[in-house]
Amino acid sequence: MCAAALEEYCGSTFWNASYLKRPDPDLPLCAEQTVLVWIPLCFLWLCAIWHLLALCQSAKVNTKQLSKLYICKQLVVSLLFLTAIAHLGVTLGEDFGPNSDQSSKNAGVYYANPVLFAVTWILVLLCHEGLRREGAIDSASIFLFWLLLVVCDIFPFQTLLREALRLGEVRDVPRFSLFYISFGLELISLVLSTVADIPPEAKDLIKKNPEAGAPFLSRITFNWLNSMVLKGYKQPLVQEDMWDLNESDSTAFINERFQHFMKPELDAARVRFQNKIKKKLFQNIDSAQEDPQQNGLSSGLGKGVSQDVLMKEERGKREDEKKKKDNKEEENYPNSWLITTIYKTFKRILIESVCFKLLQDVLTFVSPQLLKLMISFTQDKSRHAWEGYLYAVLLMVVALLQSLTLQQYFQRCHVLGMKVRAALMAAVYKKALVVSNDTRKESTVGEMLNLMSADAQRFNDVTTSIHLLWSCPLQIIISIVFLWLELGPSVLAGLGIMVLIIPTNALLATKARKLQIENMKFKDKRMKIMNEILNGIKILKLYAWEPSFQKQVEDIRGEELKVMKKSAYLHSFSILTSCCIPALVSLATFAVFVSVSNDNVLTAEKAFTSISLFNILRAPLAMLPMLIASIVQVTVSKTRLEKFLAGEDIDSDIVRQDPSFNTAVSVCDGSFAWEKDANPLLKDVNLDIEPGRLVAVVGAVGSGKSSLMSALLGEMHSTKGFINIRGSLAFVPQQAWIQNATLRDNILFGSPHEEENFKKVIQACALAPDLELLPGGDLTEIGEKGINLSGGQKQRVSLARAVYSQADIYLLDDPLSAVDSHVGKHLFENVIGPNGILKNKTRILVTHGISFLPYVDEIVVLENGVISEVGSYENLRASGGAFSKFLDTYAKEQRNSETGEGQDAEDIELFPGGDNAQPDGASEDTVSLTLEQENSIRRSQRNGSVRLRRNNSITKSANADEPQKGQKLIEKETMETGQVKLAVFLQYLRAMGWGYSAMVFLIYFIQTAAFTGQNLWLSDWTGDSVEYYNMTYPSWKRDTRVGVFGALGVAQGLFVFLGTLLLANASIDAARILHSRLLNNILRVPMVFFDTTPIGRVINRFAKDIFTIDEAIPASLRSCLLCLMSVLGTVFVICLATPFFAIVIIPLALIYFFVQRFYIATSRQLRRLDSVSRSPIYSHFGETVSGLSVIRAYKHQERFLKHNEVTIDENLKSIYLRIMSDRWLAIRLEFVGNLVVFFAALFAVISRDSIDSHVVGLSVSYALNVTQTLNWLVMTTSALETNIVAVERVNEYTQLKNEADWVADTRPPHMWPEAGRVQFENYKVRYRPELDLVLHGITCDINSTEKIGIVGRTGAGKSSFTNCLFRIIEAAEGRILIDDVDIATIGLHDLRNRLTIIPQDPVLFSGSLRMNLDPFDKFSDEEIWRVLELSHLKSYVSGLQEGLQHKVAEGGENLSVGQRQLLCLARALLRKSRILILDEATAAVDLETDNLIQNTIRKEFSDCTVLTIAHRLHSIMDSSRVMVLDAGKIVEFDSPSNLLEKEGHFYAMAKDAGITLESNTHL
Repeated sequence: MCAAALEEYCGSTFWNASYLKRPDPDLPLCAEQTVLVWIPLCFLWLCAIWHLLALCQSAKVNTKQLSKLYICKQLVVSLLFLTAIAHLGVTLGEDFGPNSDQSSKNAGVYYANPVLFAVTWILVLLCHEGLRREGAIDSASIFLFWLLLVVCDIFPFQTLLREALRLGEVRDVPRFSLFYISFGLELISLVLSTVADIPPEAKDLIKKNPEAGAPFLSRITFNWLNSMVLKGYKQPLVQEDMWDLNESDSTAFINERFQHFMKPELDAARVRFQNKIKKKLFQNIDSAQEDPQQNGLSSGLGKGVSQDVLMKEERGKREDEKKKKDNKEEENYPNSWLITTIYKTFKRILIESVCFKLLQDVLTFVSPQLLKLMISFTQDKSRHAWEGYLYAVLLMVVALLQSLTLQQYFQRCHVLGMKVRAALMAAVYKKALVVSNDTRKESTVGEMLNLMSADAQRFNDVTTSIHLLWSCPLQIIISIVFLWLELGPSVLAGLGIMVLIIPTNALLATKARKLQIENMKFKDKRMKIMNEILNGIKILKLYAWEPSFQKQVEDIRGEELKVMKKSAYLHSFSILTSCCIPALVSLATFAVFVSVSNDNVLTAEKAFTSISLFNILRAPLAMLPMLIASIVQVTVSKTRLEKFLAGEDIDSDIVRQDPSFNTAVSVCDGSFAWEKDANPLLKDVNLDIEPGRLVAVVGAVGSGKSSLMSALLGEMHSTKGFINIRGSLAFVPQQAWIQNATLRDNILFGSPHEEENFKKVIQACALAPDLELLPGGDLTEIGEKGINLSGGQKQRVSLARAVYSQADIYLLDDPLSAVDSHVGKHLFENVIGPNGILKNKTRILVTHGISFLPYVDEIVVLENGVISEVGSYENLRASGGAFSKFLDTYAKEQRNSETGEGQDAEDIELFPGGDNAQPDGASEDTVSLTLEQENSIRRSQRNGSVRLRRNNSITKSANADEPQKGQKLIEKETMETGQVKLAVFLQYLRAMGWGYSAMVFLIYFIQTAAFTGQNLWLSDWTGDSVEYYNMTYPSWKRDTRVGVFGALGVAQGLFVFLGTLLLANASIDAARILHSRLLNNILRVPMVFFDTTPIGRVINRFAKDIFTIDEAIPASLRSCLLCLMSVLGTVFVICLATPFFAIVIIPLALIYFFVQRFYIATSRQLRRLDSVSRSPIYSHFGETVSGLSVIRAYKHQERFLKHNEVTIDENLKSIYLRIMSDRWLAIRLEFVGNLVVFFAALFAVISRDSIDSHVVGLSVSYALNVTQTLNWLVMTTSALETNIVAVERVNEYTQLKNEADWVADTRPPHMWPEAGRVQFENYKVRYRPELDLVLHGITCDINSTEKIGIVGRTGAGKSSFTNCLFRIIEAAEGRILIDDVDIATIGLHDLRNRLTIIPQDPVLFSGSLRMNLDPFDKFSDEEIWRVLELSHLKSYVSGLQEGLQHKVAEGGENLSVGQRQLLCLARALLRKSRILILDEATAAVDLETDNLIQNTIRKEFSDCTVLTIAHRLHSIMDSSRVMVLDAGKIVEFDSPSNLLEKEGHFYAMAKDAGITLESNTHL
């Protein structure tokens, strides 16, 4: 019916099948004039609606100059419009012209089509204008319209041409020429539509982000990335090369959208949560009424019960809560809102990716059907050749479409993952800035960091593959349906096997996880020891203890490798199952199929279509369990994120900002607590502070001084009353908070830089001398947590920040406690006090220093959270209240401390800038110092550590100055760039063993042969269907076929299993060898290496790089080999089937090789940049959280939010480009793969007369699989290249230059040194060849049993002196003789074992006490107890449960500093050598311990030569001689009394220390 109407409309036949049943097929004219015209036009008319809408909407007409491209486009379309009019004119002329034939009119189509086209061209003109007004650079819909039009016009194109050639003339010249003119114009339009029309104002933007200017074709093939890939190939990419992000991908945009959707969702969840609580309350009310006592009790608690009890109660409560929580995950927070928020925020991208995935899934199943048609075509030799070519082209087109949709889907998914991660990171950061103290208590900084790194990353990983949740089941169902159609119920056999394998894999996975955990335990243990070894490497060298520790590490490593071997074997097992599955499945299915009935014959169509479908099935079946596991992990992350993000915010209304008050700060009847329901810490506070006054807050430790500060900042919960603050705040916390930025940025803190003001602040805060010492002045980079500043410097920077901010009110929380007394005085006079910079500002100063109190305007005295007195110094003193008591207690000590200060000051003179901030309890003010010296032994365990820290930093800075003369101390780490050298691969293979390597290769080769053989056998089997056509199929033949097919399948599995086992053994050998080489060498490198290399860098070699060698390299090597073999097998089979294919291999391989080379260079660098740009995000976050109160006080939250967005953006840039570069590669590789499919099919058609259908099936089904394998090959090779860098990095450290041999050929006499005489002869030394000398020709003679003191200012070369004795640094010239043996001629261990040193910092290792004293088990227990007795530790150790086996914590944390020092003394007593070097150990010890040590040394080492490096002159006044060093030379060397009389260097130093000749004589 329809056809008849169309025929009338066209005036010719619409459809006739005979047109196609000939060697040169064609379409009837009518079909070409109707269907082929309507398809493109309908498409355009549907799409034009959007463009016309834009045309109507855009009020602002873009009247800027029209671009040349726009004019060309419009011109071509106008010409097309003219051709349409001409078409109409020709028809009208023929029908109504002067010489028209009235009998035969033209059919309707000749009127309708020109009109349709004319209307369409007008539409196109309007669309172009609409696009220009929108500012769009091109349009996908218009490009697709031109493409459709050109493709549809190809049919009439060839019809007209063929007709003209057949007739030898052109019948209808006007229409013929008009058609070809318009076809030419359409082609031009198609080309023009692929070019982007970039407006001139967008040129700069597009330079920074080429994607914004990429036309449709470039967007779907990722061509816009070419320039980046090329750049990455030529030179290693750096962060500056990264392009800008699109507006919609930037963190600021994502975060804004996310917050916009999060707010209503979270509010709704909170309402739900409140209702749930109310419900519970109503249920509980009845039960509560029965027990009224309980409620009365809790309110009574606060009155009579001390803080401690309360704390215990609290803790108990909390633990109960924890237990409850563990038992049953009580959801006590608003939940289930995060997923909906994410969905709403990224709805569009999700829907787009769904469409692409659906399309791709459908296309996946078209290829097997085309393959089926292709095979049936080759079987039937009578069919026309054009069918085959059509199938070949269709296979190619389907594969291309599939590639394009798949890559678009992947791009959407990965970008979605990236955006979700960015949104969550930004949300966590934003929340952290406003989080209340209650919520902050629940999550530590580490936990918050985890939310940001691990949990956000998990969301990222899942969102990339979330669509597989519906896509996998869909693919499985469709595959089964198609398989059923092919093979009927036999499919169930194969499916059954697939399902059975799942629990096996699950079992293997759980076992593997257990082993993984065990493995991590050993790894942690090994890293802990390594960390200690590297931190205490100097001690190991001085005591010659390296072999003992090397053995410990090797033992743990052995255990670790055992576990690794187990898990490698387990892995081989799972590889065996996964490798055998495809073979077993096809075997089961085909075997059941042929044995069910004799009529079932396996044809090529059935076999190869089924195999293609089974291949499709493999992916979803493997993916689903993995996806489910990761979704389970994400639910954990979701819970944690929801809990944190739904936590309470800090209450911003606690502090009012009312300008009508006439006081600067007023607190009216305020009570404040740290937590909502806790008892208030500060009670009934009433305080008014006039503007411009200096108020001191004093009170005992724990009386609530710092809490008062926090309350004024609004950080505490107010239970009643209010605070009003007039003006801006600046806050100096007790522990200085320093950012990882330049010193200048730390002080400016976001304010503009004014040079005058800045200099003034620097002077006042006593930072000028420090700036001279720092390498870059005020532009010196300060490390994380202010690592390269001493405590006092940090505190001064923190103060300078406050002063520079020019606020109205200053809250100073004990800023003077961390600095030395004279610096404190300077700060008070120049900054805080009545004549300081801040003299007109309001200042509230918490202080312990009594000396400042007379100069303040007002004093507030706190007692147990209550203000007990307020008034001026004189009034409070006179009133006789708490304050005067407070002063009386301190009056005595104040006097004593005057005498004590002499010594303290000397400390300060010698070591500038070495001080460390301490919290309240251990403030270093004069009071506690005096106390400490008086009754020190009682408190040694508590305060020892304080003093140690202080002096530790002093000595460190002293030593660090020495080698810094030449150049930068820390060398920059070499980041490997460019291609990895072949030598590195060979090194790894050599470590594996050549035999193993060759065997593995051979076995994998045999496995590939088995695989190929199996498929060739299958193709031969399907040939039987032709041979036994219409005959009974003999059962013996059937059994042989099934048997051999099965055997080859199993063989292939077994060979993979064998290969994997061998590879596992080989790679574990390699891991063992590489690790022990690395360890062996690191313990033998000279000390200089450790001075110039951060420990983290060495640790990284032992952690990350060894981990890569253990686990990542074997895995990627295996995948690489398997992929390579698979590709070779495929190429072999296709060449076997169609030898022509060999011609195409070479060009394809070249394309492939170049694409891969380009990609790997770029991708490797992008991965490195990604990981490099990640760490600033986390460190900035960590910094922010630790400095929250400061950021909030200065109201800088917005600035930090912006900074965080910028930091995340920097990271997103490299991630985004990495995603795109992966897609860039995939699309190009898939194109190569599609060409392989196309040529395999094409050559099969060309040579179809000479080959059988089953061979065609084999080669094309192989080719269909090649795309995936090629993709994998590049992925695995690039992974292998990235990972093999680890071998390179480890090797770099195995080739470092070693120090001298541990044991040399010339060994000293057994009892050497007997006398202990030391001679230096013109001894010169430098730390590194390129640096200056540290000791300039030292010559001296030290006799047996002499006691020598060595003194000198910082950097005079005292420490170098001892380093030379132990040959930590080797002589540049001259020599040292000990008992007439030149120490340079003997082995290092021979030398170091015969000398003893008590080092400055007592370094202990984790292990038993005994191991710390005697790591080689040389001495008996009796000897050890004897030295413990001598070093006053016997009573302590015998009191311990395990005695000598008592476990020492890492770094000796569980012993007090005094005890650690005494243990070092015990070590020295145990070795008892003739020469003892004391590196002023007493600096860290209180006076009592100091005396013990000195006496023991005098008594026990009386017959030894003792060299003491003194930091305090008191301790060496009884030496036989004193050596004074200055700038590496000996300037004075004589007995102390002679030196004092001489009034030279030594005299000057002694005078500074308050030692005179008289005081010395009565010493």
